[in-house]
Amino acid sequence: MGKIIGIGIDVVAIERFQDSLNRTPGLLNRVFTESESKLKISSLAARFAAKEALAKALNAKAAFNWQEAEIVSEDSGKPNFVFNGEMAERLAEFSVHLTLSHDGGIASAMVIVEAD
Repeated sequence: MGKIIGIGIDVVAIERFQDSLNRTPGLLNRVFTESESKLKISSLAARFAAKEALAKALNAKAAFNWQEAEIVSEDSGKPNFVFNGEMAERLAEFSVHLTLSHDGGIASAMVIVEAD
């Protein structure tokens, strides 16, 4: 078992997130990959929460490229991060655990970053 480097959690009001996307059209393409951007709003809100939770777990004070942290679902439905670019290099020696949920108008995510 590795050492926990960071834990992050985030909660997003789905309707409010939809309002943000409507107000800021470039937000969708800045935050999400092409495949992520095709998902329904509850899944997008959960993925936004996941990326925010990742930033918190990494104690990221500086901005990072949101698209370098794509969230995909396994056949079982379990979500996982797929990292590329600088994010992949930064996290090469770590395991990143992710859980997502959305219900009752709220999306949430929790991320644990663990040293291998």
